[in-house]
Amino acid sequence: MKPRTVIILWIVALVLGVSVFLVKKSASGDERNTTSRTPGQTLLADFPADKATTIEIAGAEQSVTLALKDGKWTVAQRDNFPANIRNINDLLRTLAELKVAQGIEAGPSFAPRFGMDENSSVAEMRGITAVFKDASGKELAKVSFGKNLDAAASNSPLGGGATGRFVRNHADESGFYAVSEVFGTLSEDPKSWLSEDFIKLEKIKGISVSKPGSDENEWEFTRADENSEFAFTEAYPGVKTDAAATSPLKSLFSFSRFDDVVPAAELEKKVMPEKLQKVVITTFEGLTYRITLQPAKPAAAKEGAEAPPATDNYLMTVAVEADLAKERKKPEGEKPEDAEAAQKIFDDRLKALTDSLDKTKALEGRTFEVSKFTVDALLKNRTEFMDKGPGPGAAAPPIPEGISAVTPPVEIPVQPAPEQAPPAQPGPQEAPSE
Repeated sequence: MKPRTVIILWIVALVLGVSVFLVKKSASGDERNTTSRTPGQTLLADFPADKATTIEIAGAEQSVTLALKDGKWTVAQRDNFPANIRNINDLLRTLAELKVAQGIEAGPSFAPRFGMDENSSVAEMRGITAVFKDASGKELAKVSFGKNLDAAASNSPLGGGATGRFVRNHADESGFYAVSEVFGTLSEDPKSWLSEDFIKLEKIKGISVSKPGSDENEWEFTRADENSEFAFTEAYPGVKTDAAATSPLKSLFSFSRFDDVVPAAELEKKVMPEKLQKVVITTFEGLTYRITLQPAKPAAAKEGAEAPPATDNYLMTVAVEADLAKERKKPEGEKPEDAEAAQKIFDDRLKALTDSLDKTKALEGRTFEVSKFTVDALLKNRTEFMDKGPGPGAAAPPIPEGISAVTPPVEIPVQPAPEQAPPAQPGPQEAPSE
């Protein structure tokens, strides 16, 4: 064999060896990840969550701006009503600590495939985008949240059975990322960010409710102490209440919540003043609540769209006055050790009442939208609370005006004279005894 031929064969063998090595290396998965962030790294390399003072969240149909004002988070679209601090802190903390599960190399034009098309009006395709800014208005981060990962899919980036979501850091154009968080509380709906603090009543003493569109009372109740049943006031003499019907009033607004806060600019579209009712509630501890209720007018249909679903919600306002006892009444002959314990209980309760008063005062001037279920006990008419009887002590319902209470005379039919019986026949005489 010629030397030249041997050299050529050696060169071919070397090329084939290198090719085999490269193929094996590729098959072993030893390849470089081309996205900026790799699994295990945080999505945002440096996110100063504590510097964020504004969060702008946008979706397909709605948007909300959360702003930090005077040290308190507020919801701009609800006339700066206090925001849910817990949910905001959770979002900021989660985003700061969010780790990448997998990077997917793709340019920004692929955003629609991951459910992050900012030009789409369809919620599933639009996703949600959140922009975080500091006090000067400088953008700290812009993150889009797309489709949820299908836990049942075998080709899920996180593996079968795992849940998560596709996200995009707009400052990172190297690709999109799968993360294990689903961000279940993230929403572009302003009402989902409202603080949940609302009116809470305890130890109710009396309640009065006016007729719709009138200052005249529909009914008024009072009770002697916390263990007594509600009874009609002296305005309804002789009329007794049904204890089963009035029982829900004892826990009225104990665990109540509102659905939304109506912005002042939207109020005129929702009110129905001809059906407004006034409610006054007093407590045994010196609090007086003045509440108004009226059905919420259904929203008008948008041009070219179907009418929104009917609602039975009510609009509600609340104001509160207080005449709290500042000093404890000390019983005669009270022992010093008993006095100290009783004083602590009194002081703790006074603080709780003062805190509750301050929270309710913060609700004044707002109009809340609440479910009918929340106020249903106040919407009943007088007769629904009356004791229907019969039974010992049951009161008859009041007689309507114009109807006489005199019982009409009862006609007794003439009875025929009884037939005379025939005269009795004499019986046999008894023999005289000997």
